[in-house]
Amino acid sequence: MTKIYPRTGDKQTVYLNAVIKDSQIEVGDYTIYNDFVADPLLFEKNNVLYHYPIHQEKLIIGKFCSIACGTKFLFNCANHTLKSLSTYTFPLFYEEWELEKSNITTAWDNKGDIVIGNDVWIGYEAVIMAGVHIGDGAIIAARAVVPKDVPPYTIVGGTPSKEIRKRFDAEVIQQLLILKWWNWSTDKIRQCLPYIAEGKMDELLTRNKERL
Repeated sequence: MTKIYPRTGDKQTVYLNAVIKDSQIEVGDYTIYNDFVADPLLFEKNNVLYHYPIHQEKLIIGKFCSIACGTKFLFNCANHTLKSLSTYTFPLFYEEWELEKSNITTAWDNKGDIVIGNDVWIGYEAVIMAGVHIGDGAIIAARAVVPKDVPPYTIVGGTPSKEIRKRFDAEVIQQLLILKWWNWSTDKIRQCLPYIAEGKMDELLTRNKERL
């Protein structure tokens, strides 16, 4: 996508993949970020934190996600290693302590990439920690701190975050994960939008079987 602003006259909301420059950040089509405090064009600087090139770690965000103002993604360099007897990151200051520069990454624990599924809603000032995977259709409550994986179509909140409830029953969740409507063509999504928006699962399943 090359279009930056989804709505005429709204400079607070952007299609995120149109403003990302870092090759280690991948964002799917139609995912939006809203920021009424800072410039949303500065998402990489203000929201993706401790994301240093030395690790080659990735932030992967799916399609049709909604990311609210102040959401933070905290990467591995924020995690001082727990293997040491000290909390101080001595390897990071290798010059001061006459250490090998090649050992710099031992200063922190590597928990892996952050992966956000499709159709995920992340609330105001939520914090997503390194290594966390959030499933399709999940909702992260405002100011939640998410230190562990979130299953698909699950609502979590709190510090640390805990499951509040599932969005739908198990059968509907399974049907949605099979349909993967976010991968449909734009025309097909547009035709099926009334069923998606109004929660008409049976009609959506029927419509999907038809040739669109």
